[in-house]
Amino acid sequence: MQKLKNNIYFKIGTIIIIGLLLLIPASMIESLIYERESTQKEAIHEVSSKWGQEQTVSGPFITIPYFRYVKEFSKKDSTEKVVQVKEYIHILPTELNISGDIYPEPRYRGIYEIVVYNSKINFSGKFTNVNLSEFDIPLNNIQFDKAHLTLGINDLRGIEEQISLKWNNDQFSFNPGVITNDIVNSGINSSIIINPLDSLDYSFSLSINLKGSQLLYFTPVGKVTDVTISSAWKNPSFNGAFLPDSRAISDTGFVANWNVLHLNRNYPQAWTGSKYSISESAFGIALLLPVDNYQKTYRSIRYAILFIGFTFLVFFFIEVLNKVFIHPIQYILVGIALIVFYTLLLAISEHLKFNIAFIISALATLLLIAGYIKAILKSSKLTYLISGILLVLYSFIFVIIQLQDFALLIGSIGIFIILGLVMYYSRKIDWYNLNLEENKE
Repeated sequence: MQKLKNNIYFKIGTIIIIGLLLLIPASMIESLIYERESTQKEAIHEVSSKWGQEQTVSGPFITIPYFRYVKEFSKKDSTEKVVQVKEYIHILPTELNISGDIYPEPRYRGIYEIVVYNSKINFSGKFTNVNLSEFDIPLNNIQFDKAHLTLGINDLRGIEEQISLKWNNDQFSFNPGVITNDIVNSGINSSIIINPLDSLDYSFSLSINLKGSQLLYFTPVGKVTDVTISSAWKNPSFNGAFLPDSRAISDTGFVANWNVLHLNRNYPQAWTGSKYSISESAFGIALLLPVDNYQKTYRSIRYAILFIGFTFLVFFFIEVLNKVFIHPIQYILVGIALIVFYTLLLAISEHLKFNIAFIISALATLLLIAGYIKAILKSSKLTYLISGILLVLYSFIFVIIQLQDFALLIGSIGIFIILGLVMYYSRKIDWYNLNLEENKE
């Protein structure tokens, strides 16, 4: 048994097996991180479903029904009939100006914080020279008396007040729903007056108080679309098909402006049917909370094999160079302490900021391992050595997590340096004539 204990190959094999087995609980913690993140998303969805979902405002645009006639062959009586088919003409505005303010409000579900918002959005613009001659449709087939202005809204539960439309000098009220699903599936509509015999410009304006959660997007349906949004939110994320032309972000909030031309998107100003989709050109603001503890915890556990492997390597070198014997059970206990670090990090980061949670978890783990090493090795020098190495390793991982864009570069350089140190301190070991023997002092 003594020979087996002092056999270098047996010890290396035992360490490798223990390290690989410790990857099993590490993978279980990865699953726990995913589960907690899913729970957070469920909480966000639950609050959003009661308040108002992510909102995309599409439009406004004119929708006019018309009839076209097609020949249809009837197999039943072998005759050809002319069938009337109802379709729709869609016309986008020449100018579209959108301005608004977003008022974010935090909501809580258990330990999770969710951001929702109220908003007041003003729309104005005009339709210039509504000319339908390009469609080659007889005017008698177009139902101008049933023309509607449609505004697409994802979640109608977010509408706070009745919405009125000013159309030239006339006033109209909006109704729920859309006339057709050619462009949007959800929204509001209002009847409007269009005179096909006059080449008039039709100006419009409307205001809407809209509730939603996290995202507020717009579609650039105007030939020229100008959008200006302001809010007291300090951490906006500008997403979608277009970034702001100008933006100002400060401690008091942000102001952003977009100016989009019809040449910047892939659909015309007028068409019939459902030939084009406008949703792909949506852009806007995400009021996401800067909560990335799950992503950072997940990234940190990716380095579990580095933590375990390098710590065990340090222990093994101490055995070889200082002629002390560390039992496999002691390797297992230290390895479990390294794994428990991640559960501490996950749990604490749900209540505190991630950086603070990392420092607390790392210090707790270091103190635990340092106390254990002091007890089993009876050497302050070796305790300080191992604690210092672990402190450097935790600091190294902490830096990598913070520098996401340079994580690969810094990580590669760090691992290269670690490999160099290992090669340097093992250069004089005679591996062929090496036995592990306990210090007899």
